[in-house]
Amino acid sequence: QVQLVESGGGSVQAGGSLRLSCAASGYTYSTACMGWFRQVPGQEREAVAGFLGGGVTTYYADSAKGRFTISQDNAKKVLYLQMISLKSEDSATYYCAARRTCSIFERQMDRDDFGYWGQGTQVIVSS
Repeated sequence: QVQLVESGGGSVQAGGSLRLSCAASGYTYSTACMGWFRQVPGQEREAVAGFLGGGVTTYYADSAKGRFTISQDNAKKVLYLQMISLKSEDSATYYCAARRTCSIFERQMDRDDFGYWGQGTQVIVSS
């Protein structure tokens, strides 16, 4: 069975940084077939960053570009999200997710394509 466990969330002042980690176990595909989503209560879960095309390229939400960096270590089966210059609007529960299948044809971050999800880690950015 696939298990994804996020860590690294917490409270930080605006302008600060956090590094989220996601440890994957039982996942057949590469960690380059994974991504990050976030959700605020009452809102839809939105894609923040992810790998596309089996890791050929990356996706970043407009709000994350220039501030967030996704990386992965498939040997360790760990996915990372480095976040800098955090803003209050970045406050949310961040979820690690893995695709049901992985291929070079993936060109978008469709929630329905991600069949495995972590429990989430909360990020609170205070201004």
